[in-house]
Amino acid sequence: MKSIKIVILCLGLLFINSCASQVQPKGVTITFMEENKTFSNEQKELIQNIISNSEDEVRTLLPQLPDSITVTVEIVDWELDVVGGVTGRTDTNSPPLVAIQISEKFPGGVTAASQTALKHTIFHEFHHLSRGWAIQDNVYGPGIPIAVVNEGLAVVFSEEYTHQSMKADSPPEATVAEQWTKEILALPEDANYQHWMFEHPDGRQSVGYRTGNYIIRKAMSISGKSVLELSKGTPDEIWKMAGF
Repeated sequence: MKSIKIVILCLGLLFINSCASQVQPKGVTITFMEENKTFSNEQKELIQNIISNSEDEVRTLLPQLPDSITVTVEIVDWELDVVGGVTGRTDTNSPPLVAIQISEKFPGGVTAASQTALKHTIFHEFHHLSRGWAIQDNVYGPGIPIAVVNEGLAVVFSEEYTHQSMKADSPPEATVAEQWTKEILALPEDANYQHWMFEHPDGRQSVGYRTGNYIIRKAMSISGKSVLELSKGTPDEIWKMAGF
């Protein structure tokens, strides 16, 4: 079992009020952010176990995962039902960071949300780290088509290996997905990320994530490759495998 250090600290500007500075150990360092809302001991133990076990599983599948990862966890009052009550983001700086938010508004609260979607979210975000993909720091460059492939890979990877799927990531029917794909491929490089990946002005939700799921599964079907094999390719290569 990998060593996991749990550090309880106040949320400040990038750990201003941390207990003490320390050398980043190998494995995952979990930091509970408790300035506004606190976790119970039982919740901490549950979250620690889910993240630790997920790390072990992901490392066997994605050996290029960084040696040292910081995972911060905080309670929020956001409506996150469509993603099982948990969301996250990735920063590939050193040490790589995954920031997890768990909604207390999810039915059953923080515990139920953690049991429902924390593993799914960790698999998703760790896949990003393995590919060097983050919104503001990535090795592939800007553009919605690149985001669609990288998010699609993370979605499918998590669905395949956690056997969990979230409403926000579900692909539309093929005719709709093909139309969305044409729109995405015609976008300028500086197209609005929030509009295409989260909430479009016309009311559509998660166009990029849902289209990415469709594109990756189409590429898998045409090429006969697994999501792990596709994850070694560039976005351009994967678009071609999907027939575009």
